[in-house]
Amino acid sequence: MRTKTIDIQAKEWFDKVNGNSYFAGTITINYGTNKEETFLMPFQYGYGSQYEQEAKAILCQYNKIPADYLGLYSICRDNKIQLNTRIETGCLKRELKQIENQYNTKTN
Repeated sequence: MRTKTIDIQAKEWFDKVNGNSYFAGTITINYGTNKEETFLMPFQYGYGSQYEQEAKAILCQYNKIPADYLGLYSICRDNKIQLNTRIETGCLKRELKQIENQYNTKTN
């Protein structure tokens, strides 16, 4: 089954002491179908739309989307993939770490 939907859910934490932004999240493809798959974007440095670029890299790594495009939006437009992205800003560091813990619990 080809990829029909991509849902990216991320959270962002700003480290006020060092002035850096970090994010973590999950990527779900084919949400609500029997071919649904979820991938982890672990806690990492990045701000703005970096979470979308990381999602693209992960999906290309697992051959879920073509790698010969520059941007995720172009891939989705040209391949008729529904893209939903959401990042929640102003989160706590522990909320980002919790994403990893929940993901690991589901996959083990």
